[in-house]
Amino acid sequence: MKNCLLSILIFLSMLSGSMAQQFVAQDDPIAAALDSLATKKVLDKLYAKPVSLKNKFGYAPDSIPHFDDFVYENRLAKLDAASPFDLQFNATVKPYIEMYLRRRVLLSRMLGLSQLYYPMFEEIFDKYNIPLELKNLAVIESALNPVARSRAGAMGLWQFMYPTGKLYGLNVTSYIDERADPYKATIAAAEYLQFLYKMFNDWQMVLAAYNAGPGTINRAIRRSGGKKTYWEIRPYLPIETQAYVPAFIAANYAMNYYPEHNIYPDVPRKTYFELDTVIIKEPLSFQQLAGVLDVTTEEIQYFNPIYKKQVIPAGGNVLTMPKSVIGKFVTNEEEIYAMLRKQNEEQKTLVQTQIKEIQILHTVKTGERLSTIAHKYGVTVGDITTWNLVGKKGLRPGRKLVIYKAEKPIAPKDTAKKTDPSLADKNAQGDKKLVAETTTTNAETTGVKEDTYIVKPGDYFYKIAREHNISVDDLLQMNGLTRKSAISAGQKLKLTK
Repeated sequence: MKNCLLSILIFLSMLSGSMAQQFVAQDDPIAAALDSLATKKVLDKLYAKPVSLKNKFGYAPDSIPHFDDFVYENRLAKLDAASPFDLQFNATVKPYIEMYLRRRVLLSRMLGLSQLYYPMFEEIFDKYNIPLELKNLAVIESALNPVARSRAGAMGLWQFMYPTGKLYGLNVTSYIDERADPYKATIAAAEYLQFLYKMFNDWQMVLAAYNAGPGTINRAIRRSGGKKTYWEIRPYLPIETQAYVPAFIAANYAMNYYPEHNIYPDVPRKTYFELDTVIIKEPLSFQQLAGVLDVTTEEIQYFNPIYKKQVIPAGGNVLTMPKSVIGKFVTNEEEIYAMLRKQNEEQKTLVQTQIKEIQILHTVKTGERLSTIAHKYGVTVGDITTWNLVGKKGLRPGRKLVIYKAEKPIAPKDTAKKTDPSLADKNAQGDKKLVAETTTTNAETTGVKEDTYIVKPGDYFYKIAREHNISVDDLLQMNGLTRKSAISAGQKLKLTK
């Protein structure tokens, strides 16, 4: 059965939208001004670029420059002179340089994201005495996407598998995945890279081991007759690892010489220096936070990829947002918690009556799709993928899926059959009375829609509208409701105008 607290939080986040809008936090203007001044000074030095530098070499906007091999070789030699890596140009590296340069839109986005993540990478790598060039390792691992997931299950900017992540202190639960936490995952990556360097004492070998695992590298060393450099053992490595170091060299080229190819960064939402954090004392949903802080849930998710279900659980978890938003939260923190506690208390009874669920185990049949299963149980495809880990390959026949469905009360006529026949007559009379209340005067006529509907436990707008072949918007309009309105068991709803 799902965790009760998570269910309540998600349900409350849907019900409390209108209440949350009554309170919108406002920051202290003096504190906000100080934050903006402190941020501006850093950004002016590091990232603010005059417009004239946007087209550094005077290219036409649609121009795609091309260079001879000796130009690539000369540029990489300059990078190599200041690096502990062997950043050589050769026929293996060239195709990967061209690959990055062809993907101009993707490279622009990664350059924009680098303004968010690279300062943090450099700060942590410097602390662990890791070469700063390794920040570009995240480019070939995840394209700087903090929620990237590989087919093998590796996750985050640094693509940690579950066991390796746990080994380096990255916690994974039903609610959070710290492999998607940029800061914590970068610390784990620095510790792992440090460990690999102590084992191989060569940064090229460290890169290969990061991709394939130290055991694979040791086997390649044996097969090569005891060779100790990457290029010497490369023929004995897996195909993917043979491409890994050349791709890393190409990423270093692309992330340094992009202006020469008329490529410039997309403007990121925020840079590293514009963000701040605060510890959340009580469980909050993204929708609740969005209502009081006047931001979108998408923006909260963007800066907080660690939270898997748009809920920040209790226990000292951190909210990361732009400094202006964090300032609002800190200024109004006690009022926010007090308001949400009041909402929780007022709606506690409603939640307990409406969130009554039974767990169903569905066995997938041949030809079944997620959409058909979702329709069968009155849930969404997103619900099923949240409750069950469904990969890109989809569903296989015979697999068992967990479905959570609202529990339906036993109908009076069913209980009557199992008890006294006289009770069945009474229940039948009650059923006739209920039918009279919930249908039109000429309900016997084929095709006439029901006039009113009595809400049952577990009902929601989409379910009622679908069962009576009307749109949700019509249902809401006829009853003077909005999508954020709450309904309760026993309430009557109009079904015709």
